[in-house]
Amino acid sequence: MPLFCACAPIVSAQNQGSLGSDEPARYLAEIKGLYLTDNERDALFAHSNDLLKTYALRAAYQVGQPDPHDLNYQLSASAPGELRIREEIRHQNGTVAVSNRTLSVYGVDPYLQYQCPAQGLVCVVGSPADGSPMLTLLRDPKGAEQLAKALSFLIRNLQKG
Repeated sequence: MPLFCACAPIVSAQNQGSLGSDEPARYLAEIKGLYLTDNERDALFAHSNDLLKTYALRAAYQVGQPDPHDLNYQLSASAPGELRIREEIRHQNGTVAVSNRTLSVYGVDPYLQYQCPAQGLVCVVGSPADGSPMLTLLRDPKGAEQLAKALSFLIRNLQKG
């Protein structure tokens, strides 16, 4: 008499890329290799700042908009547990406005949200503290996703002290 077995294959989390816990380690190793450093924080700052340069909102993309301007950001650590965001707005008439603000990373959710409305020129990355706009970029959903991921890793790193 033949035996039939309705068996399900056994799959471990270790074999599933989406469930594995080695993805963060792989990402960080890739970033450190890209910037030729063993310092995780330095690599994350360099990567985040490079992404901010790549996806910066430029006046050239704002055709037909009133007061087109370049919008640039630079991130740095100002004190333990603080992220400094330097914002520079360069207007077509040559005037430049610079502002600095700090974000205390202690107690905030490091997973950043971003929005790229279909009817717009920009993507906006929300502040983890209150969801208000923190960074404004050229409308590129993939770029916003990359930046949000890098910043999430950076915030987690800064939360360590």
